[in-house]
Amino acid sequence: MKKLLQALIALFLAVFAIMIFAPKALAFCGFYVAKADTKLYNQASQVIIARDSDRTILTMANDYQGDVNDFALVVPVPVVLKQEQVQVGNPKIIERLDGFSAPRLVEYFDPNPCIPPAPMELRSLSEGVTSSADNSAGNRGDSALGVTVESRFSVGEYDILILSAKESDGLETWLRRNDYRIPRGASRLLQPYIRQNMKFFVAKVNLKEFESGGSQLLRPLQMAYESPRFMLPIRLGMINATTDQDLIVYILSPNGQAEVTNYRTVQIPSNVGLPLFVKDEFAQFYKAMFQTTYEQEQKKVAFLEYAWDMGWCDPCAADPLTRDELEQAGVFWLNSNAANNVFISRLHVRYTRDTFPEDLMFQETGSRQNFQGRYVLRHPYTGEMNCPAADEYKRTLNQRFEQEAQTLAKLTGWQIGDIRRKMDIPEMKPSRWWRRIWN
Repeated sequence: MKKLLQALIALFLAVFAIMIFAPKALAFCGFYVAKADTKLYNQASQVIIARDSDRTILTMANDYQGDVNDFALVVPVPVVLKQEQVQVGNPKIIERLDGFSAPRLVEYFDPNPCIPPAPMELRSLSEGVTSSADNSAGNRGDSALGVTVESRFSVGEYDILILSAKESDGLETWLRRNDYRIPRGASRLLQPYIRQNMKFFVAKVNLKEFESGGSQLLRPLQMAYESPRFMLPIRLGMINATTDQDLIVYILSPNGQAEVTNYRTVQIPSNVGLPLFVKDEFAQFYKAMFQTTYEQEQKKVAFLEYAWDMGWCDPCAADPLTRDELEQAGVFWLNSNAANNVFISRLHVRYTRDTFPEDLMFQETGSRQNFQGRYVLRHPYTGEMNCPAADEYKRTLNQRFEQEAQTLAKLTGWQIGDIRRKMDIPEMKPSRWWRRIWN
């Protein structure tokens, strides 16, 4: 009875375990143990783009640090926005999307090699898929500077202007005259947007509203508009940047995966086996791996970290967003008679003014193929094993451990000798020859 119980437990575990001798045939399952969310980075801008056809709701998280008196946000937009098209969002929604889509670490436990494999119908479960203007000041010399205030309104803790301009020096001068704290030299980066006849969404903090709101942080801004341009302006964020900038873009669509068109979009390395000690060093691993891959790709690509139907996840780094949360994230195409039809693409861009001289242009591909940044820990079976298959299993373990060490070194640039010293490799002794007979 005891042996039967052990066999049933092992059989149950085998359903969730990866195939021992086919590491590339990994199922999108396992036991989730850690994730690489935006908390890994000192500063990481986050943007949600919910888009269907030419309709877009853009949500910009504000990670501004400093006196809110100095806050100034200038964003090129394709159309003149009215007050009803802008609102403040819930910062928790961005946290939820981050948690749901973050690259994750999973672990498996090898089954006893002496237990017969699960029936095919069970075994198939583990087969893989591989960011108040003073009215009087604002009107002085506007026409001479070529600046027009197309719209003026307040939303939550923000005072907002929609501007158009004829030349970039005039726009920079106008912003300074009206006490917008923008860096010197902004006109050079503003000029391309003026040439494209784009407008400028300009926001400052209304101190009275901010203080009455009781929040210590600025809430994200959301804007809804219609335009065939599927793009995200990033160059203004480079004005006074001294280091690489990290940007996480969550694109929500009913049509499938999205990608960057004017730079290559590549999948982040994924589905690799790693040494067990990485469980305690996953943050260090992911940062090192991302930087290494970023450099190998000549610092000129957008990385796909996650692509999935938001109705489910496997394994789940966080629960899928509810219908209400999806709507707060800007999803506007849901209706009461249909199931949630939302596909998320998480794109991670690390950029400088030299490596990304153009704004990001996107397209929907129509592909609904699932992908995730997923890293695997495989615990060897260390219980008693008395069968011919056990000896073969033990012989393969040293190969597996060495492959995991080599993979980690290649992905991160860490020294192979240091990795080997940190690996806690269990001693796998051969089975006693006579036990095969007795058992």
